[in-house]
Formats: sequence, C-alpha cells, structure tokens
Amino acid sequence: MKKYSGVIILVFIPLLIRGQGEIDTESNMLYRDERSFAILLNSNGVGGNFRYGRRITYLKKTLYEFDLAYIRHPKEVKVTSSSYYNTSRNYVYGKINTFFNIRLGIGFQNEIYQKHDKGGISVRYFYNAGLDIGLLKPVYYTYYSSRLLSDYTKVDSFFVDKFKDQHPTSTEIVGRASFFYGMDEIAIIPGIFGKAGITFEFGKSEKIINALEAGVIVDAFPKKIRIMETEENNQLFLSLFVSYRFGRGIDVSNKVRKKTKIDEILIQ
Repeated sequence: MKKYSGVIILVFIPLLIRGQGEIDTESNMLYRDERSFAILLNSNGVGGNFRYGRRITYLKKTLYEFDLAYIRHPKEVKVTSSSYYNTSRNYVYGKINTFFNIRLGIGFQNEIYQKHDKGGISVRYFYNAGLDIGLLKPVYYTYYSSRLLSDYTKVDSFFVDKFKDQHPTSTEIVGRASFFYGMDEIAIIPGIFGKAGITFEFGKSEKIINALEAGVIVDAFPKKIRIMETEENNQLFLSLFVSYRFGRGIDVSNKVRKKTKIDEILIQ
C-alpha cells in the first residue's frame, strides 16, 4: 500500500494547487508605489480622486490624494420644465448655489491581507485628512414673464436671474440657465476633512491596479454652506462612499529611499 501512496500524492498535487488558484509567476514587486484614479459615488453626490501612494515599508504606504466632489443638498428634487416652453433644461426648485469641494489630503494605508495568486484579493485599510477648498457658485434660472400694458396689450418676455421666493404671479421659471452664469461670483470657503475606508484589490497583475473601495468622509466648514433657499443648510457633511480605482503600480524595489518626517510618524 505504501508504494502507491507516493503515486496518489503526485496525482492530487496538481489538483490541490489548482484549487488554491493559479500561481502568479510574475515577479513580485515588494516595493511598489502607486499612481491611480478613482470614480466615487457618495451618499450626497459624486466625485473623482487621484492618489499617489509612496511605499514606506513592505505593508505600508504614505498616501497623497486629490479629490474633486460635487455635493448635493438632501432636499434637492429635480423639476421637469414645462413642455410649453420647448426646453429640456430641468432644474432644482429653490437651489441657490452649486457646491463643489476640492480635497487635498495626506494619509496612510496598511495591507492586512496579501494577494498570493492570480485572481486573489488583497485587503487594505486607509485613512487620510487635510484641507477642503469649497467652491460655491450661484445658480441662475431663465424666467418667463408676461404683463399687460395700459392698452391691455400682453407683452411676453424672458430674463435670467437668481432664485427668488417672491415673483409676480405672471412670472415663472422656464428652466435652469447656462452653467456659466455666475462664474465670476464663485466664493471660496476653506475647511477640513477626514476620510477612512477599506480597499479590495483584485487585479491579476502587480503592475495594474483594479480595486473597489468603501468608506466614510467627513467635511467640516466654518459656516453653513447655502445650497438651498432654506434654513436647513449644513456646515458639517457626513457621507458614505464606494469607488472603483484603477491605475498602475511602479516598481521601486531597487531604489534606495529616504524616509520623510511623515513616513517616520506613520511607521510608529
């Protein structure tokens, strides 16, 4: 019986290996920097992200990130323009400002589960914090107005204006005006933010990054951001996000790298 045991083992070894996944024969990049982009879907809007990840140890990176996010008010509801005016420029009734947020952050990433074969998944957690640069741009609407002259002649006209609670009864909103109205009135509102999340990277190559991320973002500003014509505007924004990340890994395993002060703090 013993003489057959070796044969049985040899027969099952390929099956066992196959069951564990296809072994990655590509040379592993132990020190891999990262340049990647992400498309974010937030609970209060959408956005994009650029990340440069600088490897500081085998499992840790320093993250330098740039976000551009469009933030919606929870009370926003789109209104369909009347077909009478032959326009498809829908609008949000009561919206007085469009709010974009630029985030500039520095953070840290740690790998907690490594990918050992093609088709595997690596798991990492990350967090970063930094500066918010809020951009508040006024929203303009196209209005229709009609009035009667002294001889009872009806005069129709169209004009562009910001949202107003009170208009003559003969005036109504036709639709939103061009986005470029109000570009010279943009207000800059600084703030701070913090972000934390988890990354699941599933790419088959160490050189190509494909990952899904999920987490939470908190943006804080010194005053309320007036997006809608209501008292219920916020200065603190808490949002959940999911994102798809793609990019390239950069092999720096042969480079002698000096640690920065940030790296030294994060390693501790």
